[in-house]
Amino acid sequence: MFERDFNDFLRYLTIERGLARNTADAYRRDLEDFAAWLTARDIDSFRDVNREMIVNYLNFGHSERAMEPATLARRLVAIKMLFRHMESEGAIPENPAAVLESPKLWRVLPDFLSIDEVDAFLNAWPTKGTPLELRNRTMLELLYASGLRVSELTYLPLAAPDYENRLVRVTGKGDKTRMVPVGETALELLKVYLANARPSLAVKNPSSPYIFLSRTGKRLDRERVWAVVKEAARRAGIEKNIHPHTLRHSFASHLLANGADLRVIQEMLGHADIATTEIYTHVDAARLREIHRKFHPRG
Repeated sequence: MFERDFNDFLRYLTIERGLARNTADAYRRDLEDFAAWLTARDIDSFRDVNREMIVNYLNFGHSERAMEPATLARRLVAIKMLFRHMESEGAIPENPAAVLESPKLWRVLPDFLSIDEVDAFLNAWPTKGTPLELRNRTMLELLYASGLRVSELTYLPLAAPDYENRLVRVTGKGDKTRMVPVGETALELLKVYLANARPSLAVKNPSSPYIFLSRTGKRLDRERVWAVVKEAARRAGIEKNIHPHTLRHSFASHLLANGADLRVIQEMLGHADIATTEIYTHVDAARLREIHRKFHPRG
């Protein structure tokens, strides 16, 4: 049971969050130590862990193994990240580490693209080309236009678009459904893709309910979306560490920079807690400071 949850969590870190493989491996090593401690106490699944077990593990590391406080803090961060992810995926009913004090999660300011970088990035794939090229361009346009998570994108059903009202119905974390506004450019491109490209991709699997398909007609997976994003960044000459979540960050950052209300952005992103959305106020503040430093005579 440990291995399945390990692998799912590492895919999440590297593909959706864009962490380097070495960083993800470091989290795995920390969690493997926790798993070994659990196994020695006849617990064979993270799904059976409660808050008391986590506290006992940390106390054991402090008193019996003389771990440095920094090491224990890092282990706790890894544990909190794992259970936060498992809860969001519906693998556990609640996060047993949620109330434990630790360094703030995900507080490193996310990288995002400038408007010019977005244009170059999206234009890396043509709007007229092979079915796969049109699929790739449509995916990227939709990710930036709507701020979808990559997992939400790959599970979008054919019934998701509401062209009349320029909305897309999305099922997000916790099976919660929300309606997300989408710009005309992305919706028009989606129409073209569905009419001219998807039918050829669906030949081997005509009953598939999903919008985005692989060349064999299967539902597109996270790994393939990640590869499309990386290739677009390479073609556009963008040297930042771009991953699918970067488009979600860019979507929210650009909305905030242009005056959108934080609560509205929260709704569009599908954040349960406004505190999660507030990171974009830090991004915007950092951008404003940089502009001031660059252009003010006494910056």
